This record gives sequence, structure tokens and C-alpha cells, in this order.
Amino acid sequence: MARLDSVLWRDIMEYLRCRHAPICRRWFDALKPVSLDSGLLKIHTGNNVQQNYLQRRCLDQFTEAAQAATGALVAVRFVGDEELATVQPTRRVPEAAAVATAGGRPHHLTTPPAPSGYASQEHDDVYDQDQIVLSPDYSFDNFVTGPGNHLAYAASVAVANQPGLTYNPLFIHGGVGLGKTHLLQAICQTVMQNDPSMNICYLSCDTFMNQFIDCVQRGQMSQFRNRYRHVDLLVIDDIHFLANRERTQEEFFHTFNALYQSKRQIVLSSDSPPAEIPQLEERLVSRFQWGLVTHVSRPDYETRVAIVSAKAELRGLDIPDEVIEFIAKRIESNARELEGAITTLQGHASLRNRPIDLTLAYEALGKPSAKSASQVSLQDITGAVTAFYNVKLSDLQSKRRHKSIAGPRQVCMWLARKWTRFSLEEIGGYFGGRDHTTVMHSVRTVEDRISQDPDMTHQIEVLEERIDIAV
Repeated sequence: MARLDSVLWRDIMEYLRCRHAPICRRWFDALKPVSLDSGLLKIHTGNNVQQNYLQRRCLDQFTEAAQAATGALVAVRFVGDEELATVQPTRRVPEAAAVATAGGRPHHLTTPPAPSGYASQEHDDVYDQDQIVLSPDYSFDNFVTGPGNHLAYAASVAVANQPGLTYNPLFIHGGVGLGKTHLLQAICQTVMQNDPSMNICYLSCDTFMNQFIDCVQRGQMSQFRNRYRHVDLLVIDDIHFLANRERTQEEFFHTFNALYQSKRQIVLSSDSPPAEIPQLEERLVSRFQWGLVTHVSRPDYETRVAIVSAKAELRGLDIPDEVIEFIAKRIESNARELEGAITTLQGHASLRNRPIDLTLAYEALGKPSAKSASQVSLQDITGAVTAFYNVKLSDLQSKRRHKSIAGPRQVCMWLARKWTRFSLEEIGGYFGGRDHTTVMHSVRTVEDRISQDPDMTHQIEVLEERIDIAV
């Protein structure tokens, strides 16, 4: 059989980075090859979350890399600490082959045991496979907080550390790609890290409905109820799909009651708050509001910059600040699209064998066209100003009058007056409920400074460039 040494392992990892760059993460550096025997390459992972994720999401790519590096028909299996203790390799990698451990806390995941009484082991396996695979990327450590998600993050951390005792249920709602799934998975990972014996069930609402229908047809409702009414933590993504499903709503109502009364934690996500989910029974709306209902909104500019930086670091990418700012300005919608832009940029850099720079970013993502005055929003202005002066939007909208806050606030008002169609009253209202005379004074102050101070003129030019105004 092919050699198992540091050179072989290096070749496998280099193949992955060249051919399958989008799946590669910095924590891959902590993976260790254990043995290569009888055509099976065993790779040790740091925790069960990583092991399950790699086995379910990355097995084909690792197998391809192993076969390319060895020139043989090699299979790959990822093993955890328990299986590692029983491995007796005939060919073990020297210590020199082990790469430095990546940073970050380890996470642990166990699949909830199937209840007794299921029709067959095959049916149990189907239920286990229906559970959503946790991604090591989606931990609290990797979650970027900002004004639009701080409460949801804090509540999720509280629930993860004291399940069933703080906010029950926890209901997180918001648009697509804003971090709901990340928070749900982070809760699961933290709970399992704190107490590996916890019985967690994490699945999509669609899966819950399909399993309910399947059990009704098979006459196995007692098994269905036994499964979901005895877990320690029930996490369901996209609960809004219960809309117009009367029988499933009835069953979930009783499941909710059983868990809540036994002080088991319930975490739900949705694209709308409970009261706005169409055709949702009033009694479910009421129960969803018993705990904490919290919203995640679109990230502001500062948060988007932080998200791009964090996603790049997670992939081990060196992206210049100007490219990070370009991506954050170009994509304003959600974190998922920001990550998609990073994947696109990474792919272009890999295929062209070029470093990531602003020129490559323009080629990969398209150079943005400047905004006309009618397209400029107050959010564009405040995003540029808060980043440039290193202040917070909450400070600009507060009553604080310190020079470090008042100056940027006046610049915001001047830019808003010049480049938007908002009235003086509307601008003043946006910045802490100030009246129109305050806005007029701010505009005059900035104009005077521009006429007398070249540095202020330069600052305005930089800000307008960052806002991408077509001047």
C-alpha cells in the first residue's frame, strides 16, 4: 500500500486547496491522518461535530484527494477520539506530519437516540439522517454581532448555557441569510459541549411535517410522539411552514405543551414574527410569544465588514482591507450573499493562480457603478461616516454633544441634505429627533469648515467616494 507520511498528507491537503478550495477551512489544519491500511485512510477529527460534518459533506472531496495523492483506490473515513483509541495502524503518520492545532473551542454532537418501538432499524436510520448536519463554522465564536442581531445573539447564548431556564421558547425571526440558522446551530453545539448527555433534536419544519405524515400513514403516531416529546432540546428551523397545516399544527401544539411543561427547551426560527405567520392557530401564536421573540435584521456597513473579515479568516484567506470594504459596500443584503462573494473571489484566485486584490475583485464580482443622488440612502451615509470616524450609529442618534460625536453627526446631516431628498425635519428626526434648525446649523457649520479647511474637503471627498456617489 502507498506510503503514509508527511509528504503524502501534504499532497492530499494541497490537492483539496487547489481543486476544492470552497470547502477548505482553517480548522482543517488540525486534522490528523491516523492510518492507511487495506485501502482505508482514517483521519482523526477534533470533535464529533467536525467528524459528522466531514463524513456527510466532504467525504467525496477527501476521497478524490487521497486517490490522486496515492495513485490507488483509497477510501476515507473520519474517526473521533473513541474510535481512535481502538485503531491499531500498520502505517502511522510521524509526529512531524501533524499540523498545528487550529484555534477555536471544540464542539461535540451526539445524535439523539431513536426511541424504542420503531418498526425497524432502517426506519431509525432515516430519522437520524433527517436531522440537520451541524457545521463547525456555525459556532458562537464565529458569529459576528451588530445592531441588527445583538439581542438575538445574547438570548441564544443565554439559552445555550441554561436550556429550559431562561427564554422558553426562544423565537428568532428575520429574512434569509441573516444568521438565524447560525444561531440555532451554535445553541446546539454549545449545549452538547456543556452536557454531551443532552438529547437534542434539530430539524427543519418541513422534515417535521413529512415525518408526521409518514407516521400517520404507517400508524406509528405513538412512536412519533415518544420521539419528540422526550427530547431535552427541540430546535426547529423555518417554523412558518406550519402555515395552513391544520393537522400538523395540532400535533405540534401538543408537542410544544409537553416539552414546555417538563421545562425542556424549545428554539424556533421563522421569516416572520408569530403574529404575522398566515393561517397559524391563535393558540400557537400565543405560545410562541410566551418566551422571547427577537428579530435579526440586515447588517449595517460596519457589521458587513466584520462578517467578510471573519469569513475570510475562517477559510484561511488573506484578503486586503480595500477588498473587504468593496465587498461590504457592494453586497448589502445578508451574510449568505457576502459568503457567496468570498467563495466566488476565492475560486477566481485559485483558477487564475493570482493573489486576491481589488483588480481581481472587480473582475470576479463586477466593478460597481456609482450611485446617483436618488439612490443614496441615509443608511449609505451613516455606514460610510461611522466607519470613517470610528463611531457608532447609536451615538450619532443619541443626545451626546461631545466633539467626537457632534462633528461626524454634522457631516452626516450635511451629506443627507446634499444627496438625499429628505426634508430638514426628516433628517433631524432620524438623528435623534432633532428639529430642523439643528440640521440647518449643522449644514452651515460643515460648509464653513469645507471653505476654510482643506482636510475637511478631503474627508468629504473620501466619504462621497465610499458612498459611491456619481459626482
